[in-house]
Amino acid sequence: MQRILSISGLRAVAGDGLDPRFLVEFASAVGTIAKGGKIVVSRDGRCSGEMVKQAVMAGLTATGCQVIDAGIATTPTCGVLVTSLDAAGGIQITASHNPIQWNGLKPFNSQGAVYNREQGEELLGLLESKEFRYVGWDQIGRVEQLAEPAQPHFERVLKLVDVEAIRARKFKVILDCNHGSGGVATPTLLEKLGCEVIVLGGQPDGQFEHTPEPLAENLTSLCDAVREHQADIGFAQDPDADRLAIIDEQGNYIGEELTLALAVDHVLKRTPGPVVVNGSTSRVTADIAAKYGCDFYRSHVGEANVVTKMQEVNAIIGGEGNGGVIEPQVGFVRDSFVSMAYALDGLTSRGDKLSQWVNSIPRYAIVKSKLTCPQDAVSQACQALRESYPDATPTEGDGLRLDWDNRWVQVRASNTEPIIRVIAEAPEAADAQSLCEQAKQIINQALGL
Repeated sequence: MQRILSISGLRAVAGDGLDPRFLVEFASAVGTIAKGGKIVVSRDGRCSGEMVKQAVMAGLTATGCQVIDAGIATTPTCGVLVTSLDAAGGIQITASHNPIQWNGLKPFNSQGAVYNREQGEELLGLLESKEFRYVGWDQIGRVEQLAEPAQPHFERVLKLVDVEAIRARKFKVILDCNHGSGGVATPTLLEKLGCEVIVLGGQPDGQFEHTPEPLAENLTSLCDAVREHQADIGFAQDPDADRLAIIDEQGNYIGEELTLALAVDHVLKRTPGPVVVNGSTSRVTADIAAKYGCDFYRSHVGEANVVTKMQEVNAIIGGEGNGGVIEPQVGFVRDSFVSMAYALDGLTSRGDKLSQWVNSIPRYAIVKSKLTCPQDAVSQACQALRESYPDATPTEGDGLRLDWDNRWVQVRASNTEPIIRVIAEAPEAADAQSLCEQAKQIINQALGL
């Protein structure tokens, strides 16, 4: 059974861990935490999504919740709807970038943010005790279909940018939805911004045309399309559209890391303020914050940890280097809509091309790898690395991060997969690759892998 359960939610393979009984129990736990309040439910386009949704609705209505069914919608739209409808919480049905056979559940609290640690631990405790708040026949909740679920999301995003100025630029955009939930509303958002949009994989049926994680090796067709159509920019969403990768006008993949960096550069230029990223995010955001004289903070990896830190320091923008920008004015959730709007607004205000903007900010090479490893061996791996690099500055608490003046390496357990992630960054790609490989060799030797 390939069920991955954590405070971040659930991911599992349909038919092998993603079974109706457990789905009902998970939803019953969310309904119990919400005390029978209003819950927004939406999903990405995976073929198992309808089955999962029916089980989720059974668990929620059995605990007395009023369910707002938003149909196929993006994860950030679900978060926006929770707050715009004054709901007690939400559930996004998605397995993010996992392969097609996977699906999962991502719970939201009343702030439209993913569960924090305390809420996640309460959910796990309920799944263990099974002390759900089931109600009598006369208190069973009802389901309401929501028309135009993306509209509140559009309204919040469009308030952030100069819509008329963007419309005047008449950008040509290639959008790769890869048959994910972004296909439902993203073209409309871009059309509202006056863009000519060419959509790849716009049918939200979960039949991915390429490996769903928006990495360079998976986006060659998008890069080709940008060149073929002489587009101004290319956008690639993951299946639930909370992450975004960007392609420049020359058809070059600029990476998920720079999605956040460009947004931070654009926002801080006009409104300086604190910035929060996680411990695995490129140092380019720290450089940009320093350029504008802004406070910069790192949280532990995980969207919930970034959000918690952002709220603590009253950050004006934050996110993760996987292409996830978090804009509090829209919602405390990673949001590809915000990323696109800020990219287009930045290009408009600067009056230049994307490649020129990218060349104006610091560049680093970041290398991400992984090793299959038992969770209980992570501390041993961290200790081996620390002993091997006594000249580095260590930061513990989320695995181990080792910093030098112009490079760093981190090793940590994944929150969603049974693996160790190894990430290294340096000014040159060869140096980052070498540091990453050295770290992996040290771990392999220490653990006898």
